[in-house]
Amino acid sequence: MNGRSDRMEIISPNNVLANAMLRSVDMVRPRLQAANPDRVAFCVGTQINGAPHLGTSLVQTAAFLLAKATKRTFNVDAVVRFGALDNAPYDIQLDPETHHAYQQTYFHALGEQAVGDLIGKYYRAMFDSLADATGVDYEIETYSAQQADPAFRYEFLATLGRLDQIRWPLAPSHGQVHIRLPCPACGWAEKRAERTRLLRAGSGGADFAAVCTDHGDYEVAITADTSAYLDLATLYRNLVKERLAVRDNVTLSVMVKGGDWAYGCQLVDEAFAQLPGPPPPPRVFTPMVLTDTGAKLSKSLIREGKVPPPPGTHPWMLDVSEWPSDIDSYVDAMVWLVGKMLADPKHFYRSYTTAELDRIMTARPTTKAGVRAREMNLYRRYFDLVADGSKTIEVRVQYPNLRNLAAGDHIRFVCGRDDALTRVKRVARYRSFEEMLDAEGPEKVNPTSPRDQQLANIRRIYGPEKEALGVLAIEIELVDEPAS
Repeated sequence: MNGRSDRMEIISPNNVLANAMLRSVDMVRPRLQAANPDRVAFCVGTQINGAPHLGTSLVQTAAFLLAKATKRTFNVDAVVRFGALDNAPYDIQLDPETHHAYQQTYFHALGEQAVGDLIGKYYRAMFDSLADATGVDYEIETYSAQQADPAFRYEFLATLGRLDQIRWPLAPSHGQVHIRLPCPACGWAEKRAERTRLLRAGSGGADFAAVCTDHGDYEVAITADTSAYLDLATLYRNLVKERLAVRDNVTLSVMVKGGDWAYGCQLVDEAFAQLPGPPPPPRVFTPMVLTDTGAKLSKSLIREGKVPPPPGTHPWMLDVSEWPSDIDSYVDAMVWLVGKMLADPKHFYRSYTTAELDRIMTARPTTKAGVRAREMNLYRRYFDLVADGSKTIEVRVQYPNLRNLAAGDHIRFVCGRDDALTRVKRVARYRSFEEMLDAEGPEKVNPTSPRDQQLANIRRIYGPEKEALGVLAIEIELVDEPAS
């Protein structure tokens, strides 16, 4: 073994989780066995208050790779669901009389369009690239959209009947849960909700009283269909979100969180125990990025000058836009790094210092010459038709990561351990599957099946809500693998 390979080796001690499983993805197996869902959604939430750092990228990459492994290992559909937390504080001010902190969220300060622009600026390109690299589709939902969903609001209202029981797990020091209800006139809310009071609560809704530093006392009614904004603090938000998720009998939600969340989830679980209903959803905690002191890497503390950058820290570790190449190169590096971690539970269920990550990344092998291909999974009966060249049209719906698919791109179709590399010759867009089959010809989509059977099979895979996204007919041709 040469010196370079020695440096690249990750050495990790055994731990309780690693001792109990052979593969990192086996964390989801117990609930998969019990629930037998139609699909699995790996859920990851991120504040949109600035450029992401390495820890954020690590969590997001792990979600995509775990979804990919779930599809292959358990033969179940899997997606990544990205929760963009646009209720993060955009600005904070102190009330000059009470010295209570007031905050305005990104949503209230910037509006829906600007929030969408921020998501596009910081995350969409990376998610598109991760989807291409793993063959996993993704969905994006803002917190503002989530809290407006009647099901979310019903779940919140249901917790109020046991507010006295859950307020201590959610706020162990004082029992004051942070239910922020922004002032209807200006959008500002008391950050710690010191003067927010629950006036009335029932099955149909709840009334709250709060105080605005500029507009005085006001009341807010929360029901399933009111437009009043419901801004829940972190632990309470996760309690409601997870209780809503576990009620879905079709999709199994798996929460993917940074390792520091393992502590906070103890309190969420305590609150769960005070409420009737199912247990919490399965969770996967990803490795934390640590400084040389053992503390979690904090870009804010470094930028404020409170701590120096720890050994091994590169600018891109604090701001991924500082990566010295394009986004695809960064994603390829993250997929390689997190793939190394996931290869052994001992490597994944642990933490890494910046110095150790620098050592591993420095030893990363040079990327082989060749094409960068999107990865798409196929059932065996369709894969064999692609592999022998008889299937020349692949049908998909227009997920966000496919909106830029164009002639000249490469797609690697995967089935189990087999794969076939193809080049895109043409991409055509249609309003429906019928329109697509009429225009392209069913024999190009599946030469072994009649048109009516094809239509039924396609619609079994893609429901009406997926077809409504738009239909893609992707003309492909087999190509040889490039020489190494």
